[in-house]
Amino acid sequence: MQEIHIDNSNAVKEIYLDNAATTPMAPEVLAEMTDKMANVYGNASTLYGLGRQAHTIMENSRQVIADSINAASDEEIIFTSGGSEGDNTAITQTAVARQSLGKHIITTAIEHEAVLRPLHALEEQGFEVTYLPVDEHGRISLDDFKVALRDDTILVTIMMGNNEVGSRMPIHEIGEILKDHQAWFHTDAVQTYGLLDIDVQRDHIDMLSTSAHKINGPKMIGFLYKREGINFPSLIKGGDQEEKRRAGTENVPAIAGFAKAAELLTPEAKAEKRARFHGFKEQVVKGLTANGVDFEINGSLEGENLDHVLNIWIKGISTYVMQTNLDLAGIAVSGGSACTAGSIEPSHVLTAMFGEKSPRIAESIRLSFGQQTTSAEIEAFVKNVTAIVKRLKKNHSEVK
Repeated sequence: MQEIHIDNSNAVKEIYLDNAATTPMAPEVLAEMTDKMANVYGNASTLYGLGRQAHTIMENSRQVIADSINAASDEEIIFTSGGSEGDNTAITQTAVARQSLGKHIITTAIEHEAVLRPLHALEEQGFEVTYLPVDEHGRISLDDFKVALRDDTILVTIMMGNNEVGSRMPIHEIGEILKDHQAWFHTDAVQTYGLLDIDVQRDHIDMLSTSAHKINGPKMIGFLYKREGINFPSLIKGGDQEEKRRAGTENVPAIAGFAKAAELLTPEAKAEKRARFHGFKEQVVKGLTANGVDFEINGSLEGENLDHVLNIWIKGISTYVMQTNLDLAGIAVSGGSACTAGSIEPSHVLTAMFGEKSPRIAESIRLSFGQQTTSAEIEAFVKNVTAIVKRLKKNHSEVK
């Protein structure tokens, strides 16, 4: 077979500002996975030496993950294929296991589709779901939550931080309210794991979903934290892996890579990332303001927000046009969630925050920062947005 050679010598280095969608793997993670793929190929469920070697690596990784969220035991960690599987498992299997206690579930209007779609499916099966509204900052009211909570509520599933606008939810306060209630408390922590200090015991969290590729780890691996005493059948039927809680041969190299990515995120490293990312936010806002760009932030720059996500309304410029022009300039940003980027449907998050008639819905972009983001890249983003806005408005004026 003829070898195919791709010449990338003239390729433009892209400025990647879509880390909420996915992140590049850290060099340490790549090295860890390469080593395990080359040297640890045994099935972790077998009893001979190669299997025991793989099993030991997997269990050591499980302990690292458990420690990262202050789980009471590593047995509370179930490895999954990622956030979507974790969300679907927590939601649908809780409904299956607890429907005799009630059929009421509480969530928010701005959850990820991996939460909303299984809930919609449950509604078709006779479950009742309350979708809590959010304010213009993308946050729920605890008073609304207390009013919605009922004796027959069996599950509360509320994300820790929103993937489109970066708003954080009052997870600790919700946990306090629910600690003596029958409802199990699940949170989608895909955007917050590795950035915030998560403590499932402090916050009375019963289930928590994550995904490794958001923290410079590999794709198609995540974990579902399930507190001891929370029992439901496995979503995936098959073998007895993960103590009969998740069938399928374990991906040991990916699990080891996930643990390595988690190890890199020490409390000091997370604090440094938050400070640096917040600085990038301020740089964007100051730069666009100084250059006369007419824009507003969707959400809030201050307060309870994720530091790596910034959603901005650039007035008069459609999301598609701005995103396309930035792409031509070698800058990658998003029009919202990566999971709905190919959809013609408006952002359900911005619609919930501002109403379906708001121009923000069709004129907003999301940029999100990562470990590799630099101040120079933010400066280039500001300069390019400014130039695009001026050019498009000039062309529009000439057409008139």
